[in-house]
Amino acid sequence: MSGGDIAGLIAAGVFAVLVVLLAVPIWKLGKVFDELRGAIRTISDETTPLIEEVTTTVSTTNLQLQKVDGISSNVSDATANISALSSLVAATVGSPLIKVSAFSYGVRSALSARGAKSRGRRSR
Repeated sequence: MSGGDIAGLIAAGVFAVLVVLLAVPIWKLGKVFDELRGAIRTISDETTPLIEEVTTTVSTTNLQLQKVDGISSNVSDATANISALSSLVAATVGSPLIKVSAFSYGVRSALSARGAKSRGRRSR
C-alpha cells in the first residue's frame, strides 16, 4: 500500500463518518416534516366542521335578522298609523273643545258684565 492508497482510505472513512453524522439530522428533519403534515391534516379535519358550523350560524342569524327587519317595518307602520289617528282625534275633538271654551268664556264675560251693570244700578 502506498501513501496515496492510505490517504484515499482515510478520506473515504472521513466521508463515511460525515454521511452518518449528516444522516441523523436529516432523519430527524424527516420526522419533523411527518409531524407537521399530521398537524396540518388535524387542523384541516377540525377546521372543516367548524367552517360548516359558522356557515350554519351565519345563515340562521341572517334569517333572524330578516324577521327582525319585518317586525321593525310593522312597528314603523303601526307608529305612522297611530300618529295619523292621534292627529285625526286632535283635529276632531280639539276644534269643538276650542269652540266650547270660547263660548263658555263669552257666556262668563257676558254674565259678569251683566252682573257688574246690575250692581252699578243698585249702588246709585
